[in-house]
Amino acid sequence: MIRVALISDSHSYIDEKTIAHLEDVDEIWHAGDIGAETVIDALPKGKTLRVVFGNIDDNMAREKYPEELVFEKEGVKVMMIHIGGKPPRYAKGVRKRIKEVRPSIFVCGHSHICKVEFDHELGCIYMNPGAIGNHGFHQVKTMLKFDLEEGKPKNLRVVELGKRGSLK
Repeated sequence: MIRVALISDSHSYIDEKTIAHLEDVDEIWHAGDIGAETVIDALPKGKTLRVVFGNIDDNMAREKYPEELVFEKEGVKVMMIHIGGKPPRYAKGVRKRIKEVRPSIFVCGHSHICKVEFDHELGCIYMNPGAIGNHGFHQVKTMLKFDLEEGKPKNLRVVELGKRGSLK
């Protein structure tokens, strides 16, 4: 079993409350719009990091992190990009790419809207963790935590991290 925390849209901000929720996981996935490398540097050490760049990220981030990640863990194939849209209206080219890759889980960020949905047409779970940063229109900062075990995600939960702009 692997314990995963899925975050996105930090926009150069991460607080102690978020970091505390990342301590008990094995892997941290960041679905883009990191903003500043200090966010990645602040993540708890000893974790497997899987990071993609987002539309606000600079050339250094784009050189260090890929636009798309495809990987398999605990029998679960995952595809992660930043701008993905949402079922059934995916961003341009995303539906085609999901059909090619055939992931069990499709992860994206960008919208700042926490959403998990099974896409029956594409046969995968859509996951967007919302946003952990203070920049954007979201009202509450959110992330997702779940376990990967026996070829499927289990124990999925939304973690609310406080109101946007709040330091508590």
